[in-house]
Amino acid sequence: MTFKELKLHENVLAGLEAIGFDQPTPIQEQAIPHVLAGKDIIGCAQTGTGKTAAFLLPLMHKICSENIEDDHVNSLIICPTRELAIQIDQQLQGLSYFTGVSSIPIYGGGDGNAFTQEKSALSKGTHIVVGTPGKLISHLNMGYVNVSKLQNLVLDEADRMLDMGFSDDLKKIISFLPKDRQNLMFSATMPPKIRSLAKEAMVDPVEINIAVSKPAERVTQVAIMAYDHQKIEIIKHLLRYNDIPSLIIFASRKIKVKEIAKALQKEGLDAKEISSDLEQKQREEILRAFKNKQVQMLVATDVISRGIDVDNIDMVINYDVPNDPEDYIHRIGRTARAASEGEGVTFINQEDQGKFERIERMMESEIRKLQPPAKIGEGPEYNPKANKKFEQKGRSFRQKRK
Repeated sequence: MTFKELKLHENVLAGLEAIGFDQPTPIQEQAIPHVLAGKDIIGCAQTGTGKTAAFLLPLMHKICSENIEDDHVNSLIICPTRELAIQIDQQLQGLSYFTGVSSIPIYGGGDGNAFTQEKSALSKGTHIVVGTPGKLISHLNMGYVNVSKLQNLVLDEADRMLDMGFSDDLKKIISFLPKDRQNLMFSATMPPKIRSLAKEAMVDPVEINIAVSKPAERVTQVAIMAYDHQKIEIIKHLLRYNDIPSLIIFASRKIKVKEIAKALQKEGLDAKEISSDLEQKQREEILRAFKNKQVQMLVATDVISRGIDVDNIDMVINYDVPNDPEDYIHRIGRTARAASEGEGVTFINQEDQGKFERIERMMESEIRKLQPPAKIGEGPEYNPKANKKFEQKGRSFRQKRK
């Protein structure tokens, strides 16, 4: 199937043709006809499947086909992080080049000029608003947001928003919106709390499930059994004996991100940390430098894993095993994008073995496990059942720290 067969507006097709897109991905092929038909949708798809265009393209088609003016907010897209809001808006700008569709990203951390622009767009109108929950509520509470004619609501990365504690915020935002609207919800997983939110906000939604919880086939996955004190040495070894121009290292906690970045910098390596502790301008500058290959290594938290829109990342390293198996998919999904190949390396200590076993069980496949290079020394043996006590000990320690 081609995009032309989906009967999208000619101006939307012109934008797709200009950037060389001819055939829709599976999520786009299945979702777009339902969106055009006015149906509410729950789309379950992993990162890298093209789900952003699955809702942007039909929204732009409607705006063009109905000659909708931008004197009000027509569509609202809510996502969990500033990085993802920027990414969605940038993709929208690229796809909408021939359409005249207007948009604005709205997220925290901006200056006074940004706030003035946001207030103007929300009160006077713009076709599409892409925003994070907290900043949207700040504007809505001030009473000038013009959503009386809003036709479309999109919740992107809905599972991540609920995991981050935005459930009440989402419900409050929805309370400001017209009840007669189309609702589109996209999520990597479909836990009960997502279905509960869908039941409250949606009307007889169509469910679409696309290749959930499977990494891209072009990702070469490997695990290295390593004690914590060996991990920096292993990274140095990988960099010394492999050509890795672009690398992301993921850790589960912000404090660990800082520690890793400092340790790598101390070794003379080109590494930058990025987490929610940094100012928005700093994060954007670091991401831009990384995207332009001016920074080789990025050390990041899982919050960033769904908001980094960078192709040609050669390797992803999981410094620790993520708590949620789905986070493993999103971390690994940062490499092998745009038809390229990549490597996903995970360090497994004694405490993390049970979590890694759950990842393998979810993916229904076993990942090759290696010992560190001989000069670094042997790592722990992989035996999740025997090492279960270490996972329980680590969990108790984390609970005490809270």
